[in-house]
Amino acid sequence: QVRLVESGGGSVQAGGSLRLSCVASGIIFSRNTMTWYRQAPGKQRALVAIISNAGIANYADSVKGRFTISRDNAKNTIYLQMNNLKPEDAAVYYCAASWVSTYWGQGTQVTVSS
Repeated sequence: QVRLVESGGGSVQAGGSLRLSCVASGIIFSRNTMTWYRQAPGKQRALVAIISNAGIANYADSVKGRFTISRDNAKNTIYLQMNNLKPEDAAVYYCAASWVSTYWGQGTQVTVSS
């Protein structure tokens, strides 16, 4: 059974930092492209950051220079370090694993107050 479990969300003030984690099980983690998405109320789910199985990362323009995605294949875990958070970063953050199929986690809430 595939499971993706996000953690690390919470409430911070603008300018603060959070680190999200996503632990995967039931997949060959090292072969998967891993992605962080977010969805704010009333908006579509949007890609935030992606990291390939080779460790190549790309980011949405809105988070470049502030967010960093990383992966630890030994721990079947990806991370999203979020710095200088802005109110517009508030959303539910989801991780996804993609190889032959795509699997999603349940999400973790991030709230940013101004």
